[in-house]
Amino acid sequence: MGGIIFWAIVRTAVLIPALWLLYGMMEYRYWWWLGIISIYGIIIYPATIQYRMFREKNQKIIEDTLCSSCRYFDESAVLCTKYDEHPTLEYLPCNGIDWELKEISYEKTN
Repeated sequence: MGGIIFWAIVRTAVLIPALWLLYGMMEYRYWWWLGIISIYGIIIYPATIQYRMFREKNQKIIEDTLCSSCRYFDESAVLCTKYDEHPTLEYLPCNGIDWELKEISYEKTN
């Protein structure tokens, strides 16, 4: 997950100077449109694709491991927050010893 953020920051750091250089070379109204489209096409869209690939790659870990039902499991980063390690299908950071069930809230729906 950190790689997605890192590369989005790198793309932003490259895009901002490029847009700044283009500011003086084209009309202001077209520059805004170019800026909006390039921010989406160079920063946002690739980050969403990378996040979708990250979720697909880790789907089995999120759904099928003991860690996924533990209170220390962070689903967004596929991370055990107690041991600060990433579980895999073959590796559990605590080996199940420190596993604690997530608190389940039962909300009434009318």
